[in-house]
Amino acid sequence: MKNPIRNLAKAASPIFAFVLGVGVLAIPARAESLAGKLDGRWTATVREGGIVIPFRLDISTKGDQVVGKLYNGDEDFETTTSASIDGGALQLNFEHYLTSITATLKEGELDGQLVVTRRSAINITPGAAERKASDSSKAFHAKRYEAPSAAETANAPSIDGVWEIPHESPKGEKAWRLIVKQKGSEISATILRVDGDTGALTGGWRNGKFVASHFDGARPGLLEITPQQDGSLQVDLKAEPRNAVLTAYRPEVARAKGLPEPANYLTHTTVRDPNEVFTYSFPDIHGKLISNEDPKFKGKVVLAIVTGTWCPNCHDEAKYLVELYQKYHSQGLEIVALDFEEADQRDSLTRVNAFIKQYKVPYTYLIAGTPDEMWDKVPQAVNLNTWPATLFIGRDGRVKGTYSGFAAPPSGQYNTELKTEFTSKIERLLGEQGEHITASAQPAARQ
Repeated sequence: MKNPIRNLAKAASPIFAFVLGVGVLAIPARAESLAGKLDGRWTATVREGGIVIPFRLDISTKGDQVVGKLYNGDEDFETTTSASIDGGALQLNFEHYLTSITATLKEGELDGQLVVTRRSAINITPGAAERKASDSSKAFHAKRYEAPSAAETANAPSIDGVWEIPHESPKGEKAWRLIVKQKGSEISATILRVDGDTGALTGGWRNGKFVASHFDGARPGLLEITPQQDGSLQVDLKAEPRNAVLTAYRPEVARAKGLPEPANYLTHTTVRDPNEVFTYSFPDIHGKLISNEDPKFKGKVVLAIVTGTWCPNCHDEAKYLVELYQKYHSQGLEIVALDFEEADQRDSLTRVNAFIKQYKVPYTYLIAGTPDEMWDKVPQAVNLNTWPATLFIGRDGRVKGTYSGFAAPPSGQYNTELKTEFTSKIERLLGEQGEHITASAQPAARQ
């Protein structure tokens, strides 16, 4: 069936109309042809709350095939799920984030819109204001990448390593970590919270301060880090909804000042009764009801993941979970995602299906509800307020440990520690013999 809007757009002059999922974007007919003009590295920018946030965008073309990449640091990247060139218009879709970029080329630079689709409200933190439902459309611009000049990067001080930032959050945290990897004047930095990191913000020393930024389909952010005379760092964080001017200290200085330490990922979330069988019963992506009593889980070691595809840290964890599944599934490991989505995504599963396809998720994916229902749907967990959260379940069906959040590779040593913790616990549980206990046969839970 022919698209009447597209036909009308092609017939109109001097305007073409380009359909962008949620609306129509007008594009001047004089936009340059894009054939052979897009390949390579671009420095893109998006406006977030009045702040211009730069980020890396790579584009490659082969015939009529187009691929776009958004970077999380210098090595990790997110690839388009689909992309196209239609006349003078470029469209890059990252459907696993419900993010799209459309742009036209004029005088060697790209201009257009970056759209993030959100049709339903979302509440992910107890007591926090509900995030209103609206599609977000932001001005997008990109020009060819140019390395910074020697004058801009001269005399960069060293801030490499781990820092602590005193900060109280609604999740009960008293401090965050700032982790910086520095090479000469260039840095990759992230702020690690109890539920995960901000992604790798990259940049370097620019005219008296470090400036680093990030966008990989979600969580656009900008950091400006200024060394202080007392050895601390002033950290100006611009990453909606976290906008703050913070102070970072070396851990030993923070201890000497009597400042509290960051949250413990192993003890932040617990269970109300470790003798209880961990129970769940939700539909999978095909609508089939699956519970902890399903034969596939009986007598197995299970990782139960409280997650949501709207959550960037959950994207980070999924990539690692796929690795764990491939390594340990044949030895008796199962993974089950207890997924909480905004109402429209719970019903349509558009982003969930794109997420599963993009990361080649082989494990069981259950649609448990909306984020604000999480505390009712997973009542056995105590202080469950991070996205993601991992519960390690033994062969007897009982919870043997928890892990809050996910420290991704930009978190350096904390990612290494997480992987060591996950693999050692999985291997220990796989080595244990345990009789599977049904929920109906277990002792009554303590009140």
